[in-house]
Amino acid sequence: MISASALVRTLIVALFASVLAFAPAKAQQAGHTTVTTTITWSYSDGGDDDGSFIDEDAALLDDEAVASDEDAEDTGVATRRYAPSAHLATLGRAKAVYGPFSVIDATTVRMAGDVDSATPRQFAAMLAAHPTLKRLEMIDCPGSLDEDANLILARAIRRQGMETVVPAGGSVRSGAVELWMAGVKRSAAPDAEFGVHSWADEYGREARDYPASDPVHAEYLGLYREMGLEDAKARAFYAMTNATPFDDVTYLTRDDMARYVALN
Repeated sequence: MISASALVRTLIVALFASVLAFAPAKAQQAGHTTVTTTITWSYSDGGDDDGSFIDEDAALLDDEAVASDEDAEDTGVATRRYAPSAHLATLGRAKAVYGPFSVIDATTVRMAGDVDSATPRQFAAMLAAHPTLKRLEMIDCPGSLDEDANLILARAIRRQGMETVVPAGGSVRSGAVELWMAGVKRSAAPDAEFGVHSWADEYGREARDYPASDPVHAEYLGLYREMGLEDAKARAFYAMTNATPFDDVTYLTRDDMARYVALN
């Protein structure tokens, strides 16, 4: 039989043992140990691609290509009838490029490409850097992807007092024709190409779908008058362009354009 004193000693030893057993846990709590989780990302090198890997560069390129194709279809930008003349590539190297504009020398800038929402800003930046530019040679200009921007650019060309030129083998179509008309002086080579067609709004309605009294017609007629056309010729030119559906194109020669616009 265990004595009372032995029982007390046994209980004391057991108590100390239990305290020592829990001491590390209590010390860990008192030290406020923080657990940090590290996440490691692993990337596939494409060697074992299961089809879920996405090449973002290729995807973006595809999206841009699709957008470009859709813009050309949706905006009715006319494709040129003839290939550019070979000599156009030998006309001089650009000193600076601003969107579709290439500065050739202190007075000459060449244009090739579409007008989009950024083009008026690019034109303004170009003039800020090259204020003596006075001659705009239009090499291959398909038209506009943003009609409002195109009208802004036409007025800016006019304010700058620029001469607009379509050189041999050059082509201007759709809204680019209005840019050529904006020149204070206009000229074109005998083989210059002009492509015209009706405008259309974002709902696909063309000029002929609007009543004659609609203000939208006055906007275009007003622009033509600003560009120096007599009222009768402005109306005749507007009617002629709108006779061709938006998704088609009528090609005109320099002599055709001279019936409506004074050439220099």
